[in-house]
Amino acid sequence: MLLIKFTLNLTVVFSSVLCYLLAPGIQFNLKMVLLLTLGGLLITGSANAINQIAEKDTDAMMKRTGKRPIAAGRMSVTEAGIFAVLAALVGGFIMIYFFNLSAGLLSLFSLFVYGFIYTPLKKVSAISVLVGAFPGAFPCLIGWVAATNEFSAGGWVLFAIQFLWQFPHFWAIAWVAHRDYDKAGFKLLPNQNEPTKTTAVQAIGYALAMIPFGFLPHVVGISGTFSMWLILAANLAMVIQCVRLYKDMDVPAARRVMFSSYIYLPIVLLALYADKIG
Repeated sequence: MLLIKFTLNLTVVFSSVLCYLLAPGIQFNLKMVLLLTLGGLLITGSANAINQIAEKDTDAMMKRTGKRPIAAGRMSVTEAGIFAVLAALVGGFIMIYFFNLSAGLLSLFSLFVYGFIYTPLKKVSAISVLVGAFPGAFPCLIGWVAATNEFSAGGWVLFAIQFLWQFPHFWAIAWVAHRDYDKAGFKLLPNQNEPTKTTAVQAIGYALAMIPFGFLPHVVGISGTFSMWLILAANLAMVIQCVRLYKDMDVPAARRVMFSSYIYLPIVLLALYADKIG
C-alpha cells in the first residue's frame, strides 16, 4: 500500500471517475466505474513506484517518507521496478481495451511525465511544480476522454480547474514540510529555499484565477446554477485561506490552506455530479 500511496491514489482516481460520470450521455455503471478505478490505480501506482525508486535515498532522509518500503529497505529496487512495469502494462491495457485508445495513451503519457520528467526535476528547479501540475490534472481529462473518446471543451474545463487548484494545494504542503524538502535537496517553493511572502502571493494569484474558471462548467453545459454558486463559494474560501497565509506567514495558516484544498475537489466534483443527476 505504501508503494502505491493508496490513499493518495484513491483521490486521483476519484477525480477521474467523477469526470467520467460528468460526460454527456454517461450513466452510472458499476462495472465501468470499477474498471476505470482499477486502471487508474494501476497507472498511478506504477508512477508512484517509479517515483519511489528514483527518490529512495532522499525518502530515507525525510520523516514523512522514511517508512516507504524501498527507502526503509523492505522492498528492493528490482521488485519495485517489476511492479511498475506490470502495473503500467495492465493498467494501460484496461484503459485501451475497455475504454478507448486515447484514454489509454493519455494515461501512459501522464505516467511518463510524472515519473521521468517531474520526479527528477524536483531537485533542479521549482518549475517542477508547474510540470507536475499536468499529470496531476490529467485524471480529469482522462476520465472525460474515457467516456467520450474526445478531447472536447468539457474535459479541458475540468482539467483546468484541477490544474489551477494544485498550486495553492502543493505550495501549502511544501510550506509545512519545507525543512524536510530542503534537507533532501528538493526545490519546490517559488524561491526554492523557504516560504516567503512571494509564495503566499502566488498562492493567492492562483486561487483568484480559480474563480472565473469555476463558472466554465456552467458555460459549457456540464452543470447548472446550483454547482456554479457552490463552486464560487469554495473558490472564495480558498482565496480567504491564502490571504490568511499571506497575513500570518506561519505553518498553521499553511495547514489551513492544505486542508481546505483537500476538501475543495470533492465538494466541486460532487456538486457538479449532483447537478447532472438532479
